[in-house]
Amino acid sequence: MKELLYLKDDQLKELIEKLFTSYKESFADAKKILDKHTIGVAHHKVLHLLSMYEGITISELLKKLKVTKQSLNRVLKDLIKLEVVFFEKDQLDTRVKHIFLNNKGKKIFEEVFSAQKIRITNALLNSSSEQVLNFNNVLKKIINE
Repeated sequence: MKELLYLKDDQLKELIEKLFTSYKESFADAKKILDKHTIGVAHHKVLHLLSMYEGITISELLKKLKVTKQSLNRVLKDLIKLEVVFFEKDQLDTRVKHIFLNNKGKKIFEEVFSAQKIRITNALLNSSSEQVLNFNNVLKKIINE
């Protein structure tokens, strides 16, 4: 562990490359499914968040994605066209819209999730409990949680 206290630039570059490659590979598993439904990574991010935060508001979604209203609007228009999302007005403030996946949207998300789950599950099953916990803790620190 002492070597971690003295990380060199080359070691950090290697770690960043591994993060990039793991991201690329885990999303490559899902790409065929996304392509089948004519959607991309931006759509997948929205589908993922809608599956995690059912009924999220547009404002909350913008904060989580850290994108512009224009970018989100383009993706939402595509998802509306595909008939995978629906909106409900807030009961207290009708200016606020909550976004949900409908059954078709949930099905598409499950297809994508199932493809990604295989790689992630295999990696976790082939790791010790301590490695999984340490990895999770490091990821939380990387994303400032």
